Amino acid sequence: MKSRAKYFFLMPGVIWVLVFTLFPLLYSLYLSLTNARLGRETEFIGFQNYINLFSDQKAGEVALFSAWLTIGSVTLTMVFGTFIAWLFNHDIPGLKALRAILTMPLFAAPIAVGYMGVVIFNEQHGPINNIIASLGGTPVSWITAPWPARFAVLITDTWQWTPFVFIVALAAMQGIPDELFEAARLDTSSAWSTFRHITYPLIAPALGTVALLRLVETFKILDVPLTLTGGGPGQASQTYSFYAYLQGLRSPFQQGYASAMAYLVVILCIIISSIYFWRVRARFE
Repeated sequence: MKSRAKYFFLMPGVIWVLVFTLFPLLYSLYLSLTNARLGRETEFIGFQNYINLFSDQKAGEVALFSAWLTIGSVTLTMVFGTFIAWLFNHDIPGLKALRAILTMPLFAAPIAVGYMGVVIFNEQHGPINNIIASLGGTPVSWITAPWPARFAVLITDTWQWTPFVFIVALAAMQGIPDELFEAARLDTSSAWSTFRHITYPLIAPALGTVALLRLVETFKILDVPLTLTGGGPGQASQTYSFYAYLQGLRSPFQQGYASAMAYLVVILCIIISSIYFWRVRARFE
């Protein structure tokens, strides 16, 4: 009985993985190979959904916007998060309180952040346009113009996830021995040179992992554009995941086609992750 006890403790985790991870993956793979649609008999059609996807002009447009949003958000969060971590790695009065305030956006639900963005980017009474108007500028049509709406999504996502990069980068910086910085001060007084030649190389593995996580997370973003802009104006701020959601859970309820869209994201994430970990292993072996 004692030898079997470990299996009883492992069983809940195994069941969770099978029910909520493995089964959805396999079932969605099956759906992607069918013409599954609400109210219609399901038939096996092979890779036809994937073929149709590559000829879908709208899918290509939303994929380009998702790529733009991913590159922009990952770049901004990495730069701002690392810079703030570098500042907080120095002796600053009230460091603990400021750190708690800066990490607050990270613990908010993305859909709540999107609704908060509706208030902030309100074109008539929002605080951002009020500040612009008080400075003598022209208020921006954040929701009703295509590119401002896209930038509103970008800014909101960057604001929420910069604290994540900040936490990881700060932890990595605080793990660097002080002796290295003391030795660097003997050669140079430049903070940039110290960061470039000592701090950055030592925190690069942590930043690379964070960038990979943000890359995957941002490309499948749905909550913020859904609540902030509704994908508008028109379809200007629809992301790839937003389009898949509309295809599968709204009219025309094409679950098979939406599953094929989702599986392309899975394949893309696997490829990117594999390349990253291959480069990491090659560097440290």
